[in-house]
Amino acid sequence: MNYDLLLLPSGAATIADVDDYLGMQQGVGEAAVVAEIAAELNKRNAELPESDTFLGAESVGGARTGTVLHVSCPYDAIGFVRNLLFELATPRGYAVYDPQLAWLIDPAGRVDLAVTHGGAGEFPYLTESLLAQWIPELAEPAPFLIAERGPEQYIQTYRADDGYIVEYRDGSAARHFRHDTADPARAAELIWGWATGAPNTATWTRVEF
Repeated sequence: MNYDLLLLPSGAATIADVDDYLGMQQGVGEAAVVAEIAAELNKRNAELPESDTFLGAESVGGARTGTVLHVSCPYDAIGFVRNLLFELATPRGYAVYDPQLAWLIDPAGRVDLAVTHGGAGEFPYLTESLLAQWIPELAEPAPFLIAERGPEQYIQTYRADDGYIVEYRDGSAARHFRHDTADPARAAELIWGWATGAPNTATWTRVEF
C-alpha cells in the first residue's frame, strides 16, 4: 500500500472544496508546470538504485489531470518525498495536499521557518491556516510543534492534559519564556505572532533551567 500526495496550484482550493477542484481537473490536458515537476521527480527517482527508489509507481505525470499531479510513495519514503515536493512545488506556486490527513499545505502567506510537527515530521514553512488546523489536532504520542528561526531562536508548544504549554527562546537560556493556555486558538495565535513579529501581548514567565 502506498501513501498519496497531490500537488495543485496555490490558492486554487480550500480544504472544504479541494475534492471538487480535483474532480474538475479530471480529463483536462496536463499543465506544463505539472509536466515539468513530474519530469524532475522521474529523473531523480531513476538515478537511484532500485532498492532506494521513492515513487510508488515507475513514473508520475502524463495523466489528463490538468493542473494536478498525483504522487504516490512507499510509507517509509513519506518524509523524503514530501520534502522533495516542497522543494519543487513551492517555487512554482504549488501547494501540497495530503488526502489521508486532509491537510492542504499551501505556501500562500507563508513564513519560511524550520517546522517540526511531532506527529508528521518536518515542514519548510508555517501559515496561519496550518496552525489553526494543526494545534487542535496535536495528539499522543508526540503532541508538540516547534518552529525555528535560527540557533536558539524558536517557539514551541506541547499539548498537555489541561491545555497547551507555549515556550519561546530568544537566543539563550536566559531568554526562555513560557505561557500556558487552555485555548488551542490562543496557542496558535501566539506562535503566529512570533513567526510574523507581531506585538506580543501575552504574559510570559521566564523559565529557570
